[in-house]
Amino acid sequence: MLAAGIVPARAQGLPPMSAILIDARTGQQLYAQNANEPRYPASLTKLMTLYLLFEALRDHRITFDQMMPVSVHAASVEPVKLGALPGSRITVQEAILGMVTLSANDAATIAGEFLAGGDETRFAALMTLKAHTLGMNDTVFRNASGLPNPNQVTTAHDLSILARRLIIDFPDDYHFFSTASFLFHGRVIFNHDHLLKSYPGADGMKTGYTNAAGHNLVTSAVRGGVRLIGVIMAAPSNYARDRTMAAMLDQGFAQELGGSAKMAALQATQAARQAQDQGPVVPATAPVATSNPRAVAANGGYGGRSDWSLDLGSYNSKAAAYKALRIGQREARGGVVHLAIARGKTKHPGYHAWIASVSEAHARAACIAMNHYGRPCAPVHPSGARSRELAER
Repeated sequence: MLAAGIVPARAQGLPPMSAILIDARTGQQLYAQNANEPRYPASLTKLMTLYLLFEALRDHRITFDQMMPVSVHAASVEPVKLGALPGSRITVQEAILGMVTLSANDAATIAGEFLAGGDETRFAALMTLKAHTLGMNDTVFRNASGLPNPNQVTTAHDLSILARRLIIDFPDDYHFFSTASFLFHGRVIFNHDHLLKSYPGADGMKTGYTNAAGHNLVTSAVRGGVRLIGVIMAAPSNYARDRTMAAMLDQGFAQELGGSAKMAALQATQAARQAQDQGPVVPATAPVATSNPRAVAANGGYGGRSDWSLDLGSYNSKAAAYKALRIGQREARGGVVHLAIARGKTKHPGYHAWIASVSEAHARAACIAMNHYGRPCAPVHPSGARSRELAER
């Protein structure tokens, strides 16, 4: 067990919060503070909505590109939301991305209604039933999004069970939780989870906040081959929440990675992450138009269909770079978009755009089409060698 002072809430003069840390492989509890106290889950509720979506995808009851109708109720839920209009439709994949990045309440409601025949109340009952099946015995759900409801309660302990089962039960879908941003109807939507960028080894999962719930966070991180899952609930601020989570994970890894070999692996992981963070790359988005992400993940690619890329060249403005990315993604029929800030001798930065995780055939065809219309594009072999030079912009 970890030392009692791992979450220094009282020493900081903060009100008590709930916290738990477990080993993702074994489920062993490494630390707990108020872990069984009833709490409002806020947007951590969406972890169960996502669980049921992933379950339906796994069982082939739905597909990633299946269109889900937007009801008047779903469109009218309180922000934060994607802003889908009543009578329109969004795909299952767009709903997933909206939940893991923006924590979009309309996306969750749309998904819940879709899975339960248009009845969110019925979906909440299915959520509660699944929670109890998983061993989350102190959890009751009342909606798909986590919007305030006095009868919607859970515990840090129960959420650690859910987080672990998401990783174990859906290994081919877990990558969605590390999505840094994605394009939705011409907008770039960024992830709310600060630890994805600031904590070495963190690769998901979810934030949550309401006035009554406080600041909540579930984080999974890997170092030296060890994956830990932490849950923080009822923190007084985002800063306290993130700092407490980082301290809890640090001490957990220090304990679990005892021994010189494991510590060397940890140091290598940290060095790699630091080298990555020093670069100018804006984190990659998740795929927007990939037909079967699960099959891709099984083949070792992150959210794409192969290891080829499209180099789309550099631009003087973000708007121009985003336009190139949208066109390139359309021509390549998917892929993972990237944008890097390239600072030269002038005080104004440039923006270099490229799309990863596409097949060779799609990479070559997309670049032929874009070059035909005078746009820079070069297919890039997985080795990093470009098949031909970029056309001049």
